[in-house]
Amino acid sequence: MTFTRKLGRSGIEIGALGMGCWAIGGPFWSEGTPLGWGEVDDNESLRAIQRALDLGVNFFDTANVYGTGHSERILGKAFVGKRQDVVIATKFNAIFDEERREVTGASCAPADIRKACEDSLKRLNTGYIDLYQFHDNGYPAEKAEPVRETLEELVKEGKIRFYGWSTDFPDRAEVFTQGKHCAAIQLQLNVLDDNPSVVEICEKYDLAAINRAPLAMGLLTGKYTTSTQPSSDDVRGEKSPEWMQYFKDGKPNPEFLEKAEALREILTSDGRTLPQGALAWLWARSEKTIPIPGFRTVEQVEENCGALEYGPLTEKQMKDIQKLLDRK
Repeated sequence: MTFTRKLGRSGIEIGALGMGCWAIGGPFWSEGTPLGWGEVDDNESLRAIQRALDLGVNFFDTANVYGTGHSERILGKAFVGKRQDVVIATKFNAIFDEERREVTGASCAPADIRKACEDSLKRLNTGYIDLYQFHDNGYPAEKAEPVRETLEELVKEGKIRFYGWSTDFPDRAEVFTQGKHCAAIQLQLNVLDDNPSVVEICEKYDLAAINRAPLAMGLLTGKYTTSTQPSSDDVRGEKSPEWMQYFKDGKPNPEFLEKAEALREILTSDGRTLPQGALAWLWARSEKTIPIPGFRTVEQVEENCGALEYGPLTEKQMKDIQKLLDRK
């Protein structure tokens, strides 16, 4: 079974499952702090993207900073001759040195937004971006209107079709809802980590709720224990950034692992694997949700796409999960 959802008020129809393309960017850093997911095999990335297309996925989310441009370049290569078949979302705000794979700053000044857009268009090998997202979670809401207006100008110029904000804060999301061509808010959301206030905004204003970290950065795959240690060039490793909550000191956060284990029986019911159950929870959470699990291999793509065969969890399963979480 393949089912679809609307990309918010854009009216664009996409598969209910997207693909997050952070990991395929490979390693990159900011002042010694790793921000990627370790080394990747570009050929495997290309095979995985093609497999996702074969399985009905047509929505791919990346950012200019992922691998300091490398993720966008991989997508640009993968979609040669297929651009009309895919919906591409990318993000802006970071300034970086592509050769050194180093993030050097950030800017959302109008001129820098325009330059970032032009650079992304080149790397993606496309004439337009379907969804262009502001990539600064905590940027002050009171300063965000000029960003929104610059994005409206890019829509008029045909550089982008729609735009959104990757933020977990409802006051930030509210600012963008006032823009005619705002279509989505990207938020951290999974069965272990709900965000009802931002989901409510997406439902109120008919925006897509694009779900980053739908598998809690791997904790909902069932492959991690309290002793698992990601590599030193992995954002989840021992030198992880301050905002990292799912991993601490280079190991999975036991609080989240405990919750995941408590939910395992419900999430794996009806023949689902654990990640498939986690994706099913998101589809049942709201009609606006569009999870974008990351991937590095064909195998990961196939397992995640397998969730489409089962669809959302039932109302009873959702209530049972909530009861278990309330006790944690």
